[in-house]
Amino acid sequence: MSAPATLALLDDEVSRCRACPRLVAWREKVAAEKRAAYRDQTYWGRPVPGFGPADAALLIVGLAPAAHGGNRTGRMFTGDRSGDVLYAALHAVGLANQPIAVSADDGLALRGTRITAPVHCAPPDNKPTTEERDTCRRWLDAELALLAPTLRTVVVLGAFGWQSLLPVLGENGWDVPRPRPRFGHGAHVVLTGRRGPLQVFGSYHVSQQNTFTGKLTPAMLEDVLRAAGRSAGLIDG
Repeated sequence: MSAPATLALLDDEVSRCRACPRLVAWREKVAAEKRAAYRDQTYWGRPVPGFGPADAALLIVGLAPAAHGGNRTGRMFTGDRSGDVLYAALHAVGLANQPIAVSADDGLALRGTRITAPVHCAPPDNKPTTEERDTCRRWLDAELALLAPTLRTVVVLGAFGWQSLLPVLGENGWDVPRPRPRFGHGAHVVLTGRRGPLQVFGSYHVSQQNTFTGKLTPAMLEDVLRAAGRSAGLIDG
């Protein structure tokens, strides 16, 4: 199968993928049974494509859509507590036009920033298998190839995304050191290669496990996003 020629075509193909039987069954089960608070809503119940402009200079890489968040709304980090934290921080540093994300038609827009994930379907217990990650890898590979002409910076939310992304960066023209850089909150590495320098930042994931316990605070997240936005040329200073 040839790679999609544009991000719009890629997003369409992603939304129709049925490659992982366990994930297909789970996402559709959740969409049919619903959570009581959303029983009157129609769930998306499909793979969730990336979100943001096709000429993004900054890419944010998460883990996978939430069962009653992206799997319900059809947009990354939209309609759940993790998204509440992420979009509030993006707005605070000037990378989003509003601090809330409740539905795909709520008017949210990102400035020079795109959000994606290594796995595009909601997994049971928020834990995709290694095989599912590897099966979904072709979408991340295609997305990076299309973004490469404008991409200057990546923020990775969590160790799963970090471990998933680095090999794909290596296959898309950036030189990844060996041993690979270790993940950590505030981690920062500059990759070189035929596509030019790429700044890669690490942040703890915006999961409730991290934000409710104070392991990740809004200020900590904003600091990483602000530094990344500056390196991408999106924030002055």
